[in-house]
Amino acid sequence: MAEQRDQWKSRSGFIFATIGAAVGLGNFWRFPFMAYQNGGGAFLLPYFVALLTAGVPLMILEFGFGHKMRTATITAFKNLNRRFEWVGWWQITVPVVVVTYYSVIISWALRYLILSFTQAWGEDPGTFFNVDVLGVTSGPLEFGGIRWAILAAVALIWLANYYISSQGISGGIEKACKFMTPFLVVAMIIFVIRGVTLPGASYGLNYFLNPDFSKIADPGVWVAAYSQVFFSTTLAVGVMIAYASYLPKGSDLSNNAFITVFANSSFDFMAGLAVFSTLGYAAVKAGVPFEEMAVAGAGVAFVAFPKAVSMLPGPFWLQSLFGILFFAALLLAGISSSISQMESFASAVIDRFGVDRKKLLGWFSLIGFAFSSLFATGAGVHILDIVDHFVGSYAIAVLGLVEAIVLGYFMGTAKIREHVNLTSDIRVGLWWDVLVKYVTPVLLGYNVISNFINEFREPYAGYPTGALVLFGWTVAIAMFGFSMIMQMRSQQLDLSQKGVG
Repeated sequence: MAEQRDQWKSRSGFIFATIGAAVGLGNFWRFPFMAYQNGGGAFLLPYFVALLTAGVPLMILEFGFGHKMRTATITAFKNLNRRFEWVGWWQITVPVVVVTYYSVIISWALRYLILSFTQAWGEDPGTFFNVDVLGVTSGPLEFGGIRWAILAAVALIWLANYYISSQGISGGIEKACKFMTPFLVVAMIIFVIRGVTLPGASYGLNYFLNPDFSKIADPGVWVAAYSQVFFSTTLAVGVMIAYASYLPKGSDLSNNAFITVFANSSFDFMAGLAVFSTLGYAAVKAGVPFEEMAVAGAGVAFVAFPKAVSMLPGPFWLQSLFGILFFAALLLAGISSSISQMESFASAVIDRFGVDRKKLLGWFSLIGFAFSSLFATGAGVHILDIVDHFVGSYAIAVLGLVEAIVLGYFMGTAKIREHVNLTSDIRVGLWWDVLVKYVTPVLLGYNVISNFINEFREPYAGYPTGALVLFGWTVAIAMFGFSMIMQMRSQQLDLSQKGVG
C-alpha cells in the first residue's frame, strides 16, 4: 500500500509557507526601485490593478489546480493529459536553476549578518562589497577564481535548505515558516518605524511616493507592474501547485490566495517605505543627491544600506543591531523562498517516481552546491545577472502564458472554478474565467514579445554576445529541452513498467 502523503497541519502553517515562498530578496530591492523608475506613487495604480487582474486570479488557478489534482506539478499535468507532462517538467527547471544562484545571494546576507557586528564594510561599502567580498572581475568570461568565504557560506545555506526540506511539509517547511514569516513581519514593521522617524526620511519618501501621473500613459509602466506582480508571487514554477496539493480536502482556496497575494504586496510596500526613508536620511546626512544613494538591485542591500546603517543616530552597538536585524531578515526571506524552490522539485519528482525524499534532496543539494560554486567566483555576480535575466524574462513569463492556456482552455476554467467554490468563503465568478483565459495570456504574451524585441535591440546590460549566449540563451533553451526529453523518458518508463506487469 502507498505511503500516506504528507499534508499541512494547520491553515496558518500553509499561509506562512506561501507568504514565505513569495516574499524574497527581491521584495527589498526590486519593487521600491520599480516604483521609483515608473512614476513613484502613480505606479501604485497599475500595480494594484495588476494584483487584482493577474496576481489573485493566477494564485487561485494554481491553488485550485494543485488541490484538485492532489499531486505536484509533473504528475498534475500528466494526469490532466499525458501530452502536457512536459509543462510540469519545465516548471520545475526554474527553481532548480534559480536555487543554485539564489543560495549565493543568501550567503552574502549571511556574511553581512556577521559583518554587521563590527560594521566591517568601513567608510566605503561599495568598494568593500565589490572588491573585498565579491572580488568582481571585469566581465562574465573572466572568472577570477573561487571566493572561498562565499563558498563556505553557500555550503551552510545548502545544508540549512537540505535539513528543512528533508523533514517534509509538516515536519520541516511548516515548522520553519511558522517562525520565519512572523519574524519577517515584525522586522519589517521595525524597519518602517525606524526609517520614517529619521530626519530627512521625507526626502527619500518623496522619490518613492510622489506621483508622476504622466507615466501611467506609458504601456511600459503597465508591463513593469504586471511583471512585478507575476514574478514576486512565485507563480508558474510549481511551488504553489505543490504547496496546495498538500492541503486537506476541505481547505478554503480563494481566501488563501487573496491572503498570500496581498501579504506579499504589503511586504513590497513596506520595503519601499523602509528602504527609501532610510536612504533619504543617509543622502541628507551625507549631503549628496538621492540618486547617489539609490543603487538599484543587490547594491541597495549590500552597499547603500550598510552605508546608511553606519550613519544612523545613536551608539555604535545600536547601529550594528539594526544592521544585524536587517541582514537576518534578508537571510530568512531568502531561506523561506529557497526551501519552496527545493520543495517544488522534490515533491514533483517524488510524486512522479516514488523516490526517497532524503536521498533525492541529498543528491540535489550536492549537485546544486557544485553549480553554485560557479556563482562564487569573481565573475559570479555577472553570470548571476545574466542567468536571472533570461530565466525571469523568458522561462517564467512563457511558462505563465503556457499554464494559463493549458489550464484555461484544455482543462477548462469552469472545472477549477467549481472545485474552488466547493470549499471557499469567497466565491469565484465568471470574471475569473475571463481574466485567466483572455486578460492574462494577452498581458503575458505582450510581456514576452516586448522582452524579446528589446533583447535584439541591444545586448542586455552591455554584456558580450558570447556571454549572453553561453549563460543566457543556452540555459533558457536547455531548460525547455530538458522538459521535452524528460517527458519522453518518463513515458517510456511507464510503458516498460506496464510491459513488465
